[in-house]
Amino acid sequence: MNDGADETDLAIVLGTRPEIIKLAPILRECLRTETEFTLVHTGQHYSDSLDSVFFDRLELPDPDYNLGVGSGSHAEQTGEMLIEVGRVLERESPEVVLVQGDTNSVLAGALATSKLDAKLGHVEAGLRSFDREMPEETNRVIADHVADYLFAPTEESKENLLREGIPESRVTVTGNTVVDALYRNREIARRKSTVLSDHGLEGREYFLMTVHRAENVDEESRFRKILEGADRAAARHSVEIIYPIHPRARDRLDRFGIDVSDRIRLVEPLDYLDFLRLEASASVILTDSGGVQEEACVLGVPCVTMRDSTERPETVSVGANRLSSCDPDRIVRTVGEMLRTDLDWENPFGDGTAGERILREVAPQTERVRQ
Repeated sequence: MNDGADETDLAIVLGTRPEIIKLAPILRECLRTETEFTLVHTGQHYSDSLDSVFFDRLELPDPDYNLGVGSGSHAEQTGEMLIEVGRVLERESPEVVLVQGDTNSVLAGALATSKLDAKLGHVEAGLRSFDREMPEETNRVIADHVADYLFAPTEESKENLLREGIPESRVTVTGNTVVDALYRNREIARRKSTVLSDHGLEGREYFLMTVHRAENVDEESRFRKILEGADRAAARHSVEIIYPIHPRARDRLDRFGIDVSDRIRLVEPLDYLDFLRLEASASVILTDSGGVQEEACVLGVPCVTMRDSTERPETVSVGANRLSSCDPDRIVRTVGEMLRTDLDWENPFGDGTAGERILREVAPQTERVRQ
């Protein structure tokens, strides 16, 4: 952490739960190696149940800055973050700034850094859904093209970057920090989490579902189709679906007047360890989350992605994941196929040392500043 000085070598910008989880291995590596860093939290997830509790549960240091941006349109949110992150970076004068993923926080951090005398590192670079209607796709493409260090999780993501004309000298294949996080935390979750008993669940006897992306929940007909397909799949296999519901999705249920089937149990957003325990013990995971696709793959749990495309094609290639779109018939069919699939696929996301590799790449830059 920053010791209060006005300058630091490394700044890390994050704003959402997935970013906290995936940057945690890098934060821990900074602490282990006594690397000076400043942690900037934009506050993009403004619900404590989704966000700040993770710092406590994951035993991470509190942010040096919490900008508290909160909700708003994409333009409003990104604009406010850009102003506030820019002010922090000007004050701290880091040599390197790290961002992770494809959120508005990433876009703001990347643009703010590109205007300053600092180098940008993009963790999880090169992911592509090839769907420009997704705001996340725009965010990740822009971040990649202004970054100086591109930390690609797989060879496939590296090839995406090279096809776009990014010099190979900027790209390092590191594996994905999601593996680091899962290896560290799945045993802790097994020991500490009581979520299964709290909800009266037995392992492998339920489906887990996450649906929150704007393209799925903001369009009423699409959201209704997804819920119908999930409900029919649960009925066919005589199981219950556990749905930790994002505030955005709950708001849309209320706005659209959607009555959810009794087979779909809505629960409040869960902290990371509880959610990880639910993931590891589910028979199938239905999701529209990129991070959950990765986690399911690493945990050995079959996944059905209720989207038209995925920026994690490696999960499909190894047989851990299939796309169902929002079509109810296709959701039912794909769930059945994944329940019958072999579970011996190879993890394509590395060996759990991505955080160490990433910090090793940026450390020479920060070391030169101290000398």
